[in-house]
Amino acid sequence: MNNPLATAEVNLHLRARAQDRTLADQAAELVGANRSQFMLSLALKEARNILLDQTTIHANAEAFRKIMDWMDAEATPAEEASMKRLLGASLPWQRG
Repeated sequence: MNNPLATAEVNLHLRARAQDRTLADQAAELVGANRSQFMLSLALKEARNILLDQTTIHANAEAFRKIMDWMDAEATPAEEASMKRLLGASLPWQRG
């Protein structure tokens, strides 16, 4: 978990069902964190992902046209090879 020595400045409060707290506690223990560290870490990670998904990229008309042309064009041999490699990769939850 990020920096366990950093001092917290504010409180965040959650209400949860007992079984949800137990599940969170079990997961936190597996990663060597306490419940608060675990919940905060996951909440911040999800918040960052949500904000990144909502990020707007600004481009002028010329840059936008170049991007659209690239997306509409046939894949190059290098791009095809990369796509095949990605599609053939094992998923993290399938590794064993």
